[in-house]
Amino acid sequence: MSRTIPRVEEFFLEFLRVDDTSGLGLFNVLLDALRSLGLNIDDVRRQGYDNGSNMKEKHKGVITYFQKYREDGFDASIETAKSIASSIGIELKFPTKRQAKRKKHFDEEDDESEELQRSAIETFKHEYFLVVVDTAIASLTSRFEKLKEFEEIFGFLFNSENLKSLDDNDLRKCCTTFVKKFSHENKSDVELEDFFSELKVLRSSLPEELMSAVEILQFVKAAECYPNVSIAYRILLTIPVTVASAERSFSKLKLLKNYLRSTMSQERLNGLAMCAIEKDILDDINLDAVIEDFASRNAHRRFLSMN
Repeated sequence: MSRTIPRVEEFFLEFLRVDDTSGLGLFNVLLDALRSLGLNIDDVRRQGYDNGSNMKEKHKGVITYFQKYREDGFDASIETAKSIASSIGIELKFPTKRQAKRKKHFDEEDDESEELQRSAIETFKHEYFLVVVDTAIASLTSRFEKLKEFEEIFGFLFNSENLKSLDDNDLRKCCTTFVKKFSHENKSDVELEDFFSELKVLRSSLPEELMSAVEILQFVKAAECYPNVSIAYRILLTIPVTVASAERSFSKLKLLKNYLRSTMSQERLNGLAMCAIEKDILDDINLDAVIEDFASRNAHRRFLSMN
């Protein structure tokens, strides 16, 4: 979090070698890495997703779309597939397999439904189309199941409209939930009564136009009279963006490995990865000054060794 104008940023630290992939093993590796960098594990609040409210609404919309698509999207998909197949010269026909019929015994009833065979297109619908759509729905539900919990904790802080829409009773309930979530050993990041009082004052002080969480934090910081609210918004805005971090790190790792095609130490790999990922910071560094400092240190070492 920037100390001047509030601005949320994420930074690459390093690649870590992990031998134990259990929850405890991963935690211990992370704990050691944070300690080596001088970071306090007590300052870590939780893992979550950026822009939780919007993601939750998108999540609902996407699942609703797939559920509707499951019911009436097959015919449209077939027409689209036929159009694509026709444009590239593929025969518009589903291959059919010869169905083997079982010989009936004399005491079995003649059930016509058993004799009816599903057409090739119906087989495709049930064995492929519906399976794929159901898998997509299940994956989305599982992937974003934590977003509801995220909104229950932070939802009233997402924007000024959410904050102003609450009466005093609902606002107190939200504050109580927040304080309980971020309490440990009878200590909390914010004091409940002060937090509640500050939000009541802030609610009536905010401008009429819609303000995002970042804009509210900027407003709070400029006012310099909402310490508990400031802490709450800093917690909200610095929840790690886990997916984006992983994608960016691994994409850079792939580029480095393809470019170098050689073995290297973990320390060197971390350094090169940091230069590639944090290029904006690297561009602001005076490389001439770094080279001069490096040269002077080596020259001093050589002078001492000669003596």
